[in-house]
Amino acid sequence: MKVLVLALPMETTGGVQRYTNALVRALRELLSDENVRMLAIRQQMGSGLKGQRRLGAWVKGCFVVETLCMAARWRPDLVICAHVRLAPVGWLLRVLGQCHYWVVAYGVEVWGALSFWKRYALRKAERILSISAFTRKQLIRRHRVLPERISLLPCMLDDRLLTIPPDNERLMRLGISLSPFPLSTGNRRAIVLTVGRLAASERYKGHDVVLRALPAVLERVPNVTYLIVGDGDDRARLERLTQQLGVQDHVVFAGQVSDAELAACYRACDVFVMPAQTVLDDLAPKGEGFGIVFLEAMAFGKPVIGPNYGAPTEFIRHGEHGLLVNPTSPEEVADALITLLTQPERARRMGEVGRAWVMQEFSYERFKERVKAILEA
Repeated sequence: MKVLVLALPMETTGGVQRYTNALVRALRELLSDENVRMLAIRQQMGSGLKGQRRLGAWVKGCFVVETLCMAARWRPDLVICAHVRLAPVGWLLRVLGQCHYWVVAYGVEVWGALSFWKRYALRKAERILSISAFTRKQLIRRHRVLPERISLLPCMLDDRLLTIPPDNERLMRLGISLSPFPLSTGNRRAIVLTVGRLAASERYKGHDVVLRALPAVLERVPNVTYLIVGDGDDRARLERLTQQLGVQDHVVFAGQVSDAELAACYRACDVFVMPAQTVLDDLAPKGEGFGIVFLEAMAFGKPVIGPNYGAPTEFIRHGEHGLLVNPTSPEEVADALITLLTQPERARRMGEVGRAWVMQEFSYERFKERVKAILEA
């Protein structure tokens, strides 16, 4: 079997790109390198053109022509569209070349309304690879995709993050202590961590909810630092909020970090928290399609606090790996943080169980097994 994977631009490193790379790697290991090719949209195709709308049309047109040429020469048996935006190209290839095509579905891009051609191509695909049962449910409910055409292929943990030597220098410059948290002596501040973009378009991640929970937490556990990793256009608003709440001395904005620095952050934290809200709105849905940062924190043996609704509930077991809360309630977030920070042995056990669960179910080898089973089916 020859498989052609159509991908979005791979110049950046986001969740979609990481998932696409993992999928291509698994396919090549299962089918051999010569039987798997990836063709990604190249942003530089439009260099020198003026106007974003024209740039988009030019890039899309170049990509369609390049795809048709490659398919004509190479004659793939299966085309996998690594995003719903590419699904119409997969449909076109099937019509012209009689090859099968699949589509990968992540989250918000298929939770709401779609253009006619995207929806048509999505419904005509022989198979859809959904990264979560939550997204699968929306495909069935919102777009009337037949359930038997949808296969679950959850995200995997990039275990390189676990083996990379942590870079502690930046944390120490920020005043973050790296010694274990001794609650009884109060010699070190406990570290609560959130990792995520600080974008106005992604306020659903809940940074502000954690900040509003912090005063209540500090009343019970005074030695707490809230470490925020990530940057974006919403940072200034969040910094002003810390001033308004009077918690600025307990909040550290680390900004963008390297993988080695991120590993250090995960190792140093005591609790990972991200009360990401899921909003199913036809025009502007919001939420985590999966929540890979939860997997990363759990893999480092940390208890997690997440939302009680949405895709993360599929792999975070309440009371076993951490605590699930109402993502809009600062009071519930505060209670969960206080529980884990004042019961360190319980928190440690949750972290250990969560780590074992992630390594068992969300490793690369488990991901490859799932890909193999889908291909065989």
